[in-house]
Amino acid sequence: MAASEGPLKGIKVLDLSRILAGPTCTQLLGDLGATVIKIENPATGGDDTRQWGPPYVEDAEGNRSDLSAYFMSANRNKKSVAIDIASPEGQAEIKRLASHADILIENFKPGGLAKYGLDYATLSQEFPSLVYCSISGYGQTGPNASKPGYDLMAQGYGGIMSLTGDAEGQPMKVAVGIADVVCGMYASVGILAALRHRDQTGEGQQIDLALVDTQVSWLINEGVNYLTSGQVPQRRGNAHPNIVPYEVYDTADGHVILAVGNDGQFRRFCEFIGHADLADDPRYTTNPARLEHREALNAILRPALQTYDTATVIAELEARKVPVGPVRTLDQVFASDQVAARQMQITMQAGPGEVNLIGNPLKFSRTPVTYRSAPPEFGVDTQTVLNAENPFED
Repeated sequence: MAASEGPLKGIKVLDLSRILAGPTCTQLLGDLGATVIKIENPATGGDDTRQWGPPYVEDAEGNRSDLSAYFMSANRNKKSVAIDIASPEGQAEIKRLASHADILIENFKPGGLAKYGLDYATLSQEFPSLVYCSISGYGQTGPNASKPGYDLMAQGYGGIMSLTGDAEGQPMKVAVGIADVVCGMYASVGILAALRHRDQTGEGQQIDLALVDTQVSWLINEGVNYLTSGQVPQRRGNAHPNIVPYEVYDTADGHVILAVGNDGQFRRFCEFIGHADLADDPRYTTNPARLEHREALNAILRPALQTYDTATVIAELEARKVPVGPVRTLDQVFASDQVAARQMQITMQAGPGEVNLIGNPLKFSRTPVTYRSAPPEFGVDTQTVLNAENPFED
């Protein structure tokens, strides 16, 4: 592993998390230059997501590695160390590593690490400057604290599923583990804030972060719509609760996203589809009026847009400065010149071969992110780390 660079160079992270929320956080810290040691359970073959495939990385003969695509999505820039924390020897090793670490992150059930002497109350006595981040489904307190937490359950409990999907269909989860991912991002922010406090005072602290809490936090406008009006929002598919027209429309050969944000844009849009009169109709002149008459307006817009192909709609509306865009499949996304220009697809050497990964979106002018090591095979760094006087040395 090459020497760490980046704004977090020199920061040492002990990662006891698995699956997605914690690993998302620690991968981000690693991309920013921190040295991350990932602890994996030898009794289970490591992080659960190593078995969440296919697809997996395979060698030239087609032999499967333990690098699933899911695991690789959140575990670059880390060392993998196999330690059984249930054993006295494993607990001693974790404490030795913690003595060198700035940050410890874990996602055990609340109280789950106390029996090993690795909980915050115990470790903070020995290492008072340690920043200790605990991620769980419902948090360290409250009536549901003992319940397990998974992304799907967080999306259901926290309300986002009730807002997602067709009005007449089932409540729908977001296609990716977004509750986990946003929780990991909140964890990163919290850790950096706690590090600043530690640098100023020498004092560490525990960060208590729940999947459900963070999911509730990103209800954003729909959540505050409810808190303001007392009206429970209904599912609208791709439609926006506060803006019309702002959704996906069918075209002659596919779909297009229309995002009309103001009345001037609406007028220019109407001119394009040959219904300039709509912009002067009192039912549609303003956004509040369009919201009130959403269905009547869409009864006109939908057939009008279906007479054009997608490329024409996009070209004509872009020329009129009306926000519009395509609905792309992933092959189109990763083949795009925009993804290439922004380096949002990267290639690394992992295990038996090259792998393609999603790049980090942060672009720094002075301290860019670095991709120093690919997602590790299980336990590959165990002996190197455990035998080192400074286990976090790159």
